[in-house]
Amino acid sequence: MKKLFFKILIYSVLILILLESLIRVFHLTKDYPVRYIDEFGVEKWVPNQNGFSVTGNRRQNFSEYHINNFGYNSYREFKPTKDKIEIALVGDSFIEGFHQNYYNSIGKKIEKELNGVEVYEYGYAGYDLADQLHLINQYKNQFELIDYVILGLKFENDLTRVEYNVVQERLVLESPMYKALRQIKLLVYLRNIGAFDAPRELVWKLLSEGGNHQQQKLTKIEEEKLQREREIKYIKNFESLINRYGFNKSKFTFLIDVSSSPTVFVNYLNDYDFKYLDFSETLKQSKRPTTLIYDMHWNNHGRDLIAKLISKYIQKGLKHE
Repeated sequence: MKKLFFKILIYSVLILILLESLIRVFHLTKDYPVRYIDEFGVEKWVPNQNGFSVTGNRRQNFSEYHINNFGYNSYREFKPTKDKIEIALVGDSFIEGFHQNYYNSIGKKIEKELNGVEVYEYGYAGYDLADQLHLINQYKNQFELIDYVILGLKFENDLTRVEYNVVQERLVLESPMYKALRQIKLLVYLRNIGAFDAPRELVWKLLSEGGNHQQQKLTKIEEEKLQREREIKYIKNFESLINRYGFNKSKFTFLIDVSSSPTVFVNYLNDYDFKYLDFSETLKQSKRPTTLIYDMHWNNHGRDLIAKLISKYIQKGLKHE
């Protein structure tokens, strides 16, 4: 019996080593760039990192990233001047573009449409409006030289707070424990394909039942009331952020999906003369898929459409100057 257990243990270790080796050789899981808080309190990536982002099951999406000197995934360095025309794209993972090779990003696509224009991509997964405005405020001198600033904004996600503060949950990922766990590629791969989702849900369900935390089902009227309260709160948060950090209405434009934004918020933007660029119809009219198979990030075609939409918008602005 001891020999049997010993053999099972040895074979199990060998199988784990084999699986770990296969995942590393075929690069089935992503590299994790290191994040940090810079001297201005801005959360971003440690400069000058390179690696590969792998998403989807069986390496469905494999792309290269490059973190520039300023701490963002980009093919170019950010060197705005008064002599050139520059565009800043500021936003979350959709702007960050880890789902696309860094040399084929939205910014690069825009530059192909607009000869002589430079595009700077300040994208970072998880950025909300507080992060974006804090970044712009801390680097005023840089953004004052940039001619157009496009800010990605999703109403449901990006207006949950009234001021910027460091998101500790993201920085926990840089703790020694998490860094050590990320070195085990098999563990990272299993997590990315959802192998731990079912056990986690089971544990949460058992804990919830044990603590009598059963969620009560809301009526439609109650849900609508909560939604209205949330919309009012988020618009107040929007006002607080604008008042706290400032907002250049002549230079800044929001990139939003009007179809998924509350009418009250769109009306608010119109009433107070905030410029916005709606991409919902552009993507909706496409006969080809515009998002990835396994999540809602834009695929290459979707990014082409977004780049052309922004390019046309900028071209109109240049004609009126």
